[in-house]
Amino acid sequence: MSNIYESAATTLDLFNTPCLTKVELRVACKGISDRDALSKPDPCVVLKMQSHGQWFEVDRTEVIRSSSSPIFSKVFTIDFYFEEVQRLRFELHDISSHNGLKDADFLGAMECTLGQIVSQRKLSKALLKQGNTAGKSSITVTAEELSGNNDYVELAFSANKLDDKDFFSKSDPFLEIFRVNDDGTGSLVHRTETIMNNLSPVWKSFKVSLNTLCSGDHQRELKCTVYDWDSNGKHDFIGEFQTTFREMKGGMEGKQIQWDCINPKYQVKKKNYRNSGVVTLYQCRLSLIRKTRTRMHSFLDYIMGGCQIQFTVAIDFTASNGDPRNSCSLHYIHPYQPNEYLKALVAVGEICQDYDSDKMFPAFGFGGQIPPDFKVSNRFALSCINCVCVCVCVCVCVCAGIQGVVEAYQNCLPKIQLYGPTNIAPIIQKVASAASEEMHTKEAMEYFILLILTDGVITDMADTREAIVHASHLPMSVIIVGIGNADFSDMQMLDGDDGILRSPKGEPVLRDIVQFVPFRSFKHASPAALAKSVLAEVPNQVVDYYNNKGIKPKNLSDYESSRAFSP
Repeated sequence: MSNIYESAATTLDLFNTPCLTKVELRVACKGISDRDALSKPDPCVVLKMQSHGQWFEVDRTEVIRSSSSPIFSKVFTIDFYFEEVQRLRFELHDISSHNGLKDADFLGAMECTLGQIVSQRKLSKALLKQGNTAGKSSITVTAEELSGNNDYVELAFSANKLDDKDFFSKSDPFLEIFRVNDDGTGSLVHRTETIMNNLSPVWKSFKVSLNTLCSGDHQRELKCTVYDWDSNGKHDFIGEFQTTFREMKGGMEGKQIQWDCINPKYQVKKKNYRNSGVVTLYQCRLSLIRKTRTRMHSFLDYIMGGCQIQFTVAIDFTASNGDPRNSCSLHYIHPYQPNEYLKALVAVGEICQDYDSDKMFPAFGFGGQIPPDFKVSNRFALSCINCVCVCVCVCVCVCAGIQGVVEAYQNCLPKIQLYGPTNIAPIIQKVASAASEEMHTKEAMEYFILLILTDGVITDMADTREAIVHASHLPMSVIIVGIGNADFSDMQMLDGDDGILRSPKGEPVLRDIVQFVPFRSFKHASPAALAKSVLAEVPNQVVDYYNNKGIKPKNLSDYESSRAFSP
């Protein structure tokens, strides 16, 4: 890593959270005008990244002498964060003297996001001169994922003599493994299945990439916790222990690695307390990509292979939001200050739109009385409120870009009567229907993200749980943002972070696809912090779905071929 990148990375806070992966960017330009009839330019490209509204230099290419169509050998290496809008600026300069950029001539610039580049793999745009006028010159930026952290490990755990937390039966234990990040927060790596009525469970083996497990750092702390599953979602804590992948690797030699499962409260209160059971790693197999044809595909493998993120938004129009004409209403449109609905919508939507080529987004409302007959609807298209045939248009009306969603929301507010109830199952079922069609193609072409913005606890909890369990089998994730100051404690059960969500019939979710956060937790933070929180799990959800289905990236062979033979 160059000194200039280290300096820029510190300024831009790039080291505060572990990145999903690293991306290499290669740059080429065409059509640069000659200085005069006798000399060509000596071009150099400077890469800048935006932070807090200001541009900071990250790195620069070499200077290529006398070239109007340079292909630079310098490779920019950038940390990729799906959950952030990473704004980049490529500036082209003509370095005519030894004073570098100080006396250089500015030839043009191109601005974009890193998400736009990786979603297209190759982005070509005109270079804009002063005054944003387009000249004849253009720039092409090509992205590829930096390989090296695609090794994966297969782990298998068991436990013995766990504490019994149930009165009339034995505990129903499951194990969670969290990676401890640099900022002290934890990222869930894996949650085992629940073994019912068993104090000495043997959990199934699982595979995980080293990037996911420990960010490639074998000494990074891993926190492992054992719970007794309860149907109400309030699982009983049994005990925990800390380890590292370096310690786990001792199991590769056929040895069994054991840890005492400790309950800190018991450790303080009980004089002769030893542990709340023993957890054993009875299998640890490391698979190196360079030694095997088997690999776990990454998020960028699928995105660069052509997978599109299909983004849908649903907004709560129930009466509890308050009259939109009243400044106290959650739907009040202030002339200078966006309300919480708009802040959440734009924060999440701005990121997702980079991964959708047509940028046409379905936007729904629920809980409102809509024209012309003003009957309550639990699923109506915002952009079709003015249509006579609302019931027909609901399936086809979409908005052009996130700005189109914002305008549709603002335009329909005066035409809708807020009512109720707060039913979100119909919206989930609608998106699940589209995701089901994608599932049957058995190709990694579309993954669906549903953003639900609501001001209160939902009234169709049973149907919603059923819909989420069904959706967990589909290429789909659900993000729920609680708007306002309501008590959202009951909503936490939809988020699998606190346990395994089950349908009313007892069927568990196949995978955790729901992320719930109350907006008030980010009221004094930037909208980017909200987006970062709710979108951080999406890449792993995408990868888990396709890898579990055995679906490879559609254009992977072409992509890998270009990686193998590109200069």
